[in-house]
Amino acid sequence: MKTSWRAASLVATAATVLALTTACGRDDSTTPASAARNAGATVAAGDDGNPGGGTAIGAGNGNGYGADGTQGATAPVTPAGKLAVVSNPELGKVLTDGSGLTLYRFDKDTAEPPKSACSGDCATTWPPVPADGATAGAGVDPALLGEVTRADGSRQLTIGGRPAYRYAKDVNAGDVNGQGVGGTWFALAPTGKKAKPSGLPGLSVRKDPRLGEIVVDREGMTVYRFMKDEAWPKSVSNCAGACLRKWPAVAPVAADDTEGVKKKGLMPFTRADGTRQMTVNCWPVYTFSGDKAPGDTNGQGVGGTWYAVSPDGKPVGAPGE
Repeated sequence: MKTSWRAASLVATAATVLALTTACGRDDSTTPASAARNAGATVAAGDDGNPGGGTAIGAGNGNGYGADGTQGATAPVTPAGKLAVVSNPELGKVLTDGSGLTLYRFDKDTAEPPKSACSGDCATTWPPVPADGATAGAGVDPALLGEVTRADGSRQLTIGGRPAYRYAKDVNAGDVNGQGVGGTWFALAPTGKKAKPSGLPGLSVRKDPRLGEIVVDREGMTVYRFMKDEAWPKSVSNCAGACLRKWPAVAPVAADDTEGVKKKGLMPFTRADGTRQMTVNCWPVYTFSGDKAPGDTNGQGVGGTWYAVSPDGKPVGAPGE
């Protein structure tokens, strides 16, 4: 009797594991809260958890640099690597370096012409991001990347003309402890402007006069499906390289950070390149670099393979749909 009971228990456990590993294609309305990161860009695998760290957003520090006597060791000068865009619940789209560390701008700097007003102790607390080794990842316009020569002769990365910095107290990917320090330091948006929230959920539904109800991201930008992708038995993206630069992947969004989108198959998956991407009804979703403002649908029907997404994940207006 004991042997039979143990065997039955093992069978039940195996069935549970199998159910958990075949999420797509079944009605699973739960996306981990840790997936609440970004709509409109990719996020490194395993790095789609809730951003944040010890100091509250907007908390200031005594000298305006963020140094208060408890500052950690000076951050090493490391290349920026491939820049990425992540979504912060309070700040909207935020620019990060290749390690996921938030990049900042300083109000006392200038963009035209680019010039840094941060040196000495300031540059210890806010290490300038080197221009060498910086490349544009998904969701980042390469034309906005530039550089400025600092007073010490080093070359600093600029975004839209704005010198870029890290913050010494940001130690984990997604930390935004420098936001609002001294009333002069702010996280960088991908455009070089100050990051700010749109007020929209990570994914929601908009009524388009031509297409009807379509899904949009946190910035109000139209979300698309690629007809060459796969959804079952598992989500697969067939858009990479130049395609992904043109059609940035929508990174994970928590199910409770959506409105009007069907919960079935609403979950992230890991792409072949190791980054995480959101799906609607298990279909990978993207935005379009050719859409410049909320409401644009310039990607609709491109190549006969790209279509806006309906609330249930179907491609709007695609032949046979």
